[in-house]
Amino acid sequence: MRGITILGLGGVLLAQTFAPVALAEDLTGDPAAGRKKAGLCRTCHGIEGLAKIPIAPHIGGENPNYIMHQLTAFREGTRVHEMMSVVARGLDDQSIADLAAWYSSQEVHASLAPGKTDDMAPEACVACHGADGLARIEDAPNLAGENAIYIDTQLKAFRTGKRTHPVMSEIAAGLSDTDIRTVAEWYAATRIEIAPVK
Repeated sequence: MRGITILGLGGVLLAQTFAPVALAEDLTGDPAAGRKKAGLCRTCHGIEGLAKIPIAPHIGGENPNYIMHQLTAFREGTRVHEMMSVVARGLDDQSIADLAAWYSSQEVHASLAPGKTDDMAPEACVACHGADGLARIEDAPNLAGENAIYIDTQLKAFRTGKRTHPVMSEIAAGLSDTDIRTVAEWYAATRIEIAPVK
């Protein structure tokens, strides 16, 4: 696995942008309010953020700034998705902050698949996403336990230009289908547990 040609993948793998979140600086999210608003999200992402369908990512335990970035990008049209663009269009800043507070409050744990060790992880991904798929930087998503279809789809979207990012677009342009499949299968094989907030 270390031999795959993804040397540039040390950037933020699935993050949309490095720009600051376009929300009021003093805005604080309320997890309880976010839980009530999460009814919009539960069909695809689950109430605790464990995805219910293969094309939706797990969002429980994500960094709140990452969640706010993505929802803001969908709302403003800088990231486009058939469902998420429609859902996010109706969210004001407070709702985005509340949803981020709720989903980020979930406790997430990840472990490598049996027989796998940290040094077998895709080398260029580990700095941002960890060997186990739990993000190490604020604006990178967790990849632990994501469906391989989801990761594959996002990387190919970066490669074709359907999704753009200052780092990922360039990196993905050089990835073969085999490279993408290798990364997707590694993180899909990690085990994830999202413990509901009590």
